[in-house]
Amino acid sequence: RMVEADPAVHLRPIQDVTRLRAVGRVSQGSNPLFFDWHFLHGFTVGRFFRIIPDLLSMPRVGYNSGRDPVFERGEFPEMKNLKNSTVAIILAGSALTLGLVTAPAQQKRLAPPAYSANNDFEMMTWVEVKKALAAGKTTALVYNGGTEQRGPQNVNGGHTLMGKYVALGIAEKLGNALAAPILPYSVNNASADLPGTIGLTGPLFAAVNEQVAEQLIKTGFKNVVLMGDHGGGQKEMAEVATKLNSKYSNQGIHVIFCGDVYGKATEQMDKWLKDNNIPGGSHAGNKDTSTMIYLGQDKNWVRMNEIPNAVGDPKVRPGNGISGDGRQSTAELGKRVYDNKIDLAVAQIKQLLANFGSPTGN
Repeated sequence: RMVEADPAVHLRPIQDVTRLRAVGRVSQGSNPLFFDWHFLHGFTVGRFFRIIPDLLSMPRVGYNSGRDPVFERGEFPEMKNLKNSTVAIILAGSALTLGLVTAPAQQKRLAPPAYSANNDFEMMTWVEVKKALAAGKTTALVYNGGTEQRGPQNVNGGHTLMGKYVALGIAEKLGNALAAPILPYSVNNASADLPGTIGLTGPLFAAVNEQVAEQLIKTGFKNVVLMGDHGGGQKEMAEVATKLNSKYSNQGIHVIFCGDVYGKATEQMDKWLKDNNIPGGSHAGNKDTSTMIYLGQDKNWVRMNEIPNAVGDPKVRPGNGISGDGRQSTAELGKRVYDNKIDLAVAQIKQLLANFGSPTGN
């Protein structure tokens, strides 16, 4: 790249390090060797070891008084860094060939889910909400996200960002539901060591869910489903659902808690990971990080350059905020996690509402 843009300067594509040649003029002060980095494509481990002797004794380049390159075998100080860099690049290419390191750029791209209907309460007008209710979309989904540190690789709003897609996916599959705005806080507590968490106390979290549910009932919804993406708050949501269902059930209105979207989904995916020899983890590991890659791959939700370092150390507290290992995170795994959540949630919601004789959707 440092060779002058001049037709007189030409460097052959590198097929072998020992056949490296340079012809023509080299700009003053520049590195006189040009590497076609594409030669690493398809580079094999065996070939790497075969060329080591040639690499270490490759021709050095100096300059004569006319600033023309002179090729000979001998030590030139300016070549030392180049030689070391070349070895490092080839080692990196060989490591990728072996699969020893993760190359985020090589991740297979999967399109995030798309939805055929607008079931997003906050993206609708009041006229559209009223029409949807009249058309039978009388189930409201209250999904609790959360603002929480998620290791060095994931943005703090992960619970809320993922929750939006999960709620919309459930609404789409039910066919008779709208997703309320995602609540961005969970039962948690802030930390100065890992500044990324904004939490609520259990009683306050419960009170917020209770009032949101009652506001949705007042709006005209006949069923309200409470659920969440974070472990903290599951107990509170279950208690609020029981309380409100007792209060409104005699009016034909029901409030239920969908715990499978978190609890059962976590159990099933942990088992799947174990069966497939993929490390798990309770926070910011392969499940969480993969889901964020899949749903937010064009939104920079995951700092892909941090994936190779995305592993927690249980002996260090507070560490880097990861409980588990996220270094094998992929969009494919994220899609599996997402789809499993949708399927489990829809099945449980239908079952619970059927117990009350309420419409269960498609």
